[in-house]
Amino acid sequence: MATGREAGEPAMAEEERDWADLTPVCLAEAFSRLGPEDLWRGAMACCRAWREAARSRPALFAALDLEPAFDAVGADAAEWWTPAFQRRVDAMLRSAASLAAGELREVRVRHCSDDALAFAAKSSPQLSILSIQSSPSVTDRSMLTVASCCPILTELDISYCYEVSYKSLEVIGQSCPNLVVLKRSIFNWLDSSEHVRTVPAEYLRACPQDGDREAIAISRSMPKLKQLVLRFAKLSGVGLNSIAEGCKELEVLDLFGCANLTSRGIEQAAANLKNLEMLVKPNFYIPRSAFHMERVASD
Repeated sequence: MATGREAGEPAMAEEERDWADLTPVCLAEAFSRLGPEDLWRGAMACCRAWREAARSRPALFAALDLEPAFDAVGADAAEWWTPAFQRRVDAMLRSAASLAAGELREVRVRHCSDDALAFAAKSSPQLSILSIQSSPSVTDRSMLTVASCCPILTELDISYCYEVSYKSLEVIGQSCPNLVVLKRSIFNWLDSSEHVRTVPAEYLRACPQDGDREAIAISRSMPKLKQLVLRFAKLSGVGLNSIAEGCKELEVLDLFGCANLTSRGIEQAAANLKNLEMLVKPNFYIPRSAFHMERVASD
């Protein structure tokens, strides 16, 4: 009697797999290995059963990180600064906050609105990382909500959010005692040519002018900061000295483009920061006439 496959006999087709037979637990485990785009546009859009399986596991939505998608483009796109794009980001942020059922811990988006951010904050007491750079519609109103609803925040990036003032920095610092990373950069006001085709001109002109006031707010309310990024901030030696006095635990300080500072002032401030491991200094090869002209124009 012949056993096994005879010579020349075609191999039997592999047994077909019916994914519909997978239990919700197995599906959720498989979904946990997917990135945000594959989860949202792939698995959840496939069928009702898969969508319900994903919704049954709030931990799948503990992080909403859109930065890889933005970084893949390589630079700002004019489309991102439109109301239509903001509505798309808002929809994802609201959905993530709802689906996470209180377990949302990390948000990295751009161009969200005040209302969507406030909604997410109210729904996410476990939020520890928040990055909302380039969100022109975000104001102190939603940031105050973040401060009151997300007390365990450890990392905050509000770069290029021009409607957020020093008042938000004060309240965030007072309400979130574990904050160790703050990024508060602004667009290059010395040479805005790289942004003029994408960022609205009126927004570029609205560049925050109160760098020292923000620096003082940071120094007084965020003593545990370890990383502070202030690219192109308009602080002077007064603000920098205040940071050096109030943020003694700083390990990384990024001052690139802060053209109102002097080498001597930076050295004096750095000398007071005993834990400092990395100091990014301004590029003093930038023609000083560029910011002298800007000062005169703003007077």
